[in-house]
Amino acid sequence: MDRTETNQTGDTDAGQIRPLVAVLLFPIAVIGRRVMGILEHTGSVTYLLFDAVRWFCRAAFGRKYRLGKSAIVSQIIRVGTQSVLIVAIVSGAVGLILALQLAPPLDAFGQRDKIANIIAVAVLRELGPLIGAIVLTGFAGASIAAEIGTMVVSEEIEALEAHALNPVRFLVVPRVLASLISMTCLGVISSFVAIVAALLIAVTMLGIPYETYMNNMLQQAKLVDFWTGVFKGGVFGTLIGIIACANGLKVTGGAAGVGRATTYTVVECVVAIVIADLIFTAIFFALKLF
Repeated sequence: MDRTETNQTGDTDAGQIRPLVAVLLFPIAVIGRRVMGILEHTGSVTYLLFDAVRWFCRAAFGRKYRLGKSAIVSQIIRVGTQSVLIVAIVSGAVGLILALQLAPPLDAFGQRDKIANIIAVAVLRELGPLIGAIVLTGFAGASIAAEIGTMVVSEEIEALEAHALNPVRFLVVPRVLASLISMTCLGVISSFVAIVAALLIAVTMLGIPYETYMNNMLQQAKLVDFWTGVFKGGVFGTLIGIIACANGLKVTGGAAGVGRATTYTVVECVVAIVIADLIFTAIFFALKLF
């Protein structure tokens, strides 16, 4: 075989190997792009959170900058007050479902009255803030993202910057504060409604005496259960507000971009809330706060 034939054979082998390598590396490339995109987005959200905290501290401890109280109050009314009814309905339904679902398995052990113990702890620690956060995500998180995204598309953000007005200070901080305050309150309301709904169904349909239910609940539930739920609610509210604002500020592509930002906000908020709940539950368990 002469040199020309050798070169042709080598080129043929290389040509056959390249598609195989490309096929093998394609999944790795896709996963790598996705991971880098997630890390980049997480970094931008974290940076926006630090920037919002910086502006809040400058306004809270300095005299040069002020936060508009009317803007914060209006956002609390829009984000929190209008969500109370929906949160109450969902939480009440969950409380009724829990009481009815727990009765049959507890009857097998003759412990139907222990429904109060289980519901009190589950609702105060987990379900109260979690239900409120998921409802607030769909009700307010998507609204914040769409609102800021529309402002980006209509170049209102650029108008603010042209007048030397920082968008983080005037748009992000009031909405994040409103989400934090609203979610903290909604978590308490959600827990209260769920417990009351379970109490009503337990007394009226399941035949548990009111005194027995209240004694078991107060004996099982501790103040630390309530405060862990309040703390989680504040964290969930901060996540909802900052993720919604970050997605809104990154909108591109007109109305279609606003729709994508709204969808991404709901998905990312739910995922972030569940992961944060897992992390805090593990920490509280390690610290023996349960």
